[in-house]
Amino acid sequence: MALSQRAVAEGRPGPDFPELKNLARPVSLARERTLPVLPALADLLPEGGLRRGSTVAVSGDAPRASRSEAEARPGATSLALALLAGPSQAGSWCAAVGLPSLGLVAAAEVGIALERFPLVARPGDEWPAVVAALVDAVDVVLVHLPRHVRSSDARRLVAKARDRGAVLVTTGGSKALPADIRLSVLSCAWEGLGHGHGRLRARSMDVVVTGRGAAARERRASLWLPAADGGVEQCLRDPLCMPQQIAQTLG
Repeated sequence: MALSQRAVAEGRPGPDFPELKNLARPVSLARERTLPVLPALADLLPEGGLRRGSTVAVSGDAPRASRSEAEARPGATSLALALLAGPSQAGSWCAAVGLPSLGLVAAAEVGIALERFPLVARPGDEWPAVVAALVDAVDVVLVHLPRHVRSSDARRLVAKARDRGAVLVTTGGSKALPADIRLSVLSCAWEGLGHGHGRLRARSMDVVVTGRGAAARERRASLWLPAADGGVEQCLRDPLCMPQQIAQTLG
């Protein structure tokens, strides 16, 4: 569901844009303290889910990587989409802002319900207003931050998410929004290609999680994202524990 950023920012429904506040909130999990995540991700989060009112940053960098290294390392958007899949499957509305190349097929394969997933691909300079409007309407908002974010905008969005009980998930190079939890992709590697034959079947991803408060203790995990079936699974390095189609490609 692609939306006009101006309509979202001004709260004006157009002919193809129903009033999000009325449409989304009735199916949100308003009485739950945390929103569920996929089983493969639960051990990475201190409460086993996404705490309402929190801000979660997802990056393609290790905690001490340089910005150029961070931007060169893939996987952040896939990991962020995987975080949205659990709430989406449970009935929540989620939204994405500032991701014009977002693959909807990949989003559906990881488990996101596209009928409850409005997109604002290119919000431009209006992105803070767009995000604020969506925080009022849906449970989880994924936003790709521009490189430069004003501290005043960052404070307002974090405070609004906290007050509304929504979850902000951010990607991008900016660290202006103070994150309660930060997921960093340490490495990615595709599996499935043999010696001059085969095809890509799955991608292994090593992830480290840091944060504040209950999330201060570092957590690490290896995931298949995507797994052979397009979903998310814990990545067990023992070939005997892997899906057969993956294990047979490893030497």
